[in-house]
Amino acid sequence: MSLTLDLGGKTAVVTGGVRGVGAGISRAFLEAGADVVAVARREPESLPEAGGRTARFVSLDARDPDAAQAFADGLDHVDVLVNNAGGAPFLPLADGELRTHLKIIELNLVSALIMARALRPRLLAGGGGSIVNIGSVSGERPSPGTAAYGAAKAGLHNLTRSLAVEWAPHIRVNSLTLGMVRTEQAHLHYGDEEGIAAVAGTVPLGRLADPYDVGAACVFLASDLASYVTGSSLLLHGGGERPAFLDAANVNRP
Repeated sequence: MSLTLDLGGKTAVVTGGVRGVGAGISRAFLEAGADVVAVARREPESLPEAGGRTARFVSLDARDPDAAQAFADGLDHVDVLVNNAGGAPFLPLADGELRTHLKIIELNLVSALIMARALRPRLLAGGGGSIVNIGSVSGERPSPGTAAYGAAKAGLHNLTRSLAVEWAPHIRVNSLTLGMVRTEQAHLHYGDEEGIAAVAGTVPLGRLADPYDVGAACVFLASDLASYVTGSSLLLHGGGERPAFLDAANVNRP
């Protein structure tokens, strides 16, 4: 076995793979030589490109078990599945319609379960493969204002560890625990450029992640370099968050 990041001849399916973080993931796999099938509910104006190649788009609601199965049946084999579809607006649990919160859980947790189950035979058809679930720090700490999202991501991390055991040794299952990522919609969460810069200043590395940072980590987890990595969650948060007590404490320091 060669230790390489060359994924030439491999096929990667990326849910939500046409915008934001998903587009960065698709581009990273294209650069690594993989054929990319980017699925999403709505076709974008443009598709991710890299290395002189373009991702193939398939319209799919990953929350629909029948649609996911029909999609899987149309593939010969799959080497990598990245469950990236997700997200949520700021919505305290007592606000809005209950159905809205349930849909957030369906998108961020149930869709990954559906896609993993549907594509498992295709992963095995190629001799095995890799699943990468895109998690969040919201699943590891309190998530006020996005409680359904945080609960779903916590479930996704547990699903990752459980499937890593159930589907070993032929399918490796890992997750990424993302912090803040700068996408084309960053202004909706952090405000204008001044607001984004202020938020970035709270990160030890001094910046928000780029979608390509996420893609590069996904490629690593799908490659031979991670052949003994399964049931793991890779922190991708730039060093995390400064503990609030450090700023609140009234202590003289040298």
